[in-house]
Amino acid sequence: MTSTETGSGSADRIIESFHGAGNTALESVRKFLDTVNGVFPDVRADNGPRQQIIDSAFKMTEQLVGTSTQLAQKIVKASQDALGEVDKEGGRLSKRS
Repeated sequence: MTSTETGSGSADRIIESFHGAGNTALESVRKFLDTVNGVFPDVRADNGPRQQIIDSAFKMTEQLVGTSTQLAQKIVKASQDALGEVDKEGGRLSKRS
């Protein structure tokens, strides 16, 4: 197995890990919404406190998942770059100055 094949598997594992974290975040929001629904009655008021809380929870989750996705992409890119250096150097990492 080449280092590129190994790196591809590692990248997939990193992406799957972040995907799992995103799913966990979404499940947390669902539980939070269940709590909000139990505490605040649905009076159908536009932009009432209940809706503001829900909107804020979704915005926060989107930001967290987006940040996690960006981090995963940077980790994968850095890993791919490092593997490219390994391949260029004949199987060993080169020291950078």
